[in-house]
Amino acid sequence: MGGNMNKMMKQVQKMQTQMAKMQEELNERTLESTAGGGAVKVVANGKQEIVSIEIQPEAVDPEDVEMLQDLILTATNDALKQVRDMMNTEMGKLTGGMNIPGLT
Repeated sequence: MGGNMNKMMKQVQKMQTQMAKMQEELNERTLESTAGGGAVKVVANGKQEIVSIEIQPEAVDPEDVEMLQDLILTATNDALKQVRDMMNTEMGKLTGGMNIPGLT
């Protein structure tokens, strides 16, 4: 029985190493989202950080600031959702679909 336990522990350690490497790789990826037909573009990284926001000049209307705010909010939330989905998909490949708390 001890041999099986050692084998299992080595497999767990190997998976932890693979997961850490994958996390680092995913943190470097970026995803982008646009809103308003490209009027606003938001780029997020795998750490769920916004790394850039681009606003086309025609989207800036002093008479309708609320629309611009909505476009930024929509693009930002979508970019962060894409990051979460990417993380779940990639970690799911590694864990074989097992739901391991604290990984995402």
